[in-house]
Amino acid sequence: MNKKMVILLVEDNPDDEELTRLAFEESRLLNEVVVARDGQEAIDYLFDPRHELPNLMLLDLKLPKVDGLEVLKRVREHPRTRILPVVMLTTSKEESDLIASYQLGCNSYIRKPVEFKEFIDAVRQLGMYWLVLNEPPPIWN
Repeated sequence: MNKKMVILLVEDNPDDEELTRLAFEESRLLNEVVVARDGQEAIDYLFDPRHELPNLMLLDLKLPKVDGLEVLKRVREHPRTRILPVVMLTTSKEESDLIASYQLGCNSYIRKPVEFKEFIDAVRQLGMYWLVLNEPPPIWN
């Protein structure tokens, strides 16, 4: 597959956005990263027929306007986005968030490490798995 993969990063924290981009660069995962800074912006992007679907969505839970669980719920309810791989990338340690995320159909749930090096390593591993090793579903528009 030679087509460059697109990642939708739904993240309201500019520091976490920058760390995520840095981790991808350090891992030589030079995929296009589209950023939505709140849940509504993510929904608008995903359901705008002018945009191709991303190959992967990294979704924070605690977001302004529409929270991550509601974004995930809408993604899984709609035929256009139902099979989109979604990784919850969050600081939440709440078991209820973990359970709700899987009940709504997330593909993976990763807690953001607090330490800089651990965060970089976690994103690097996440990128290697989802963008290199994993066989993604065909995405259509």
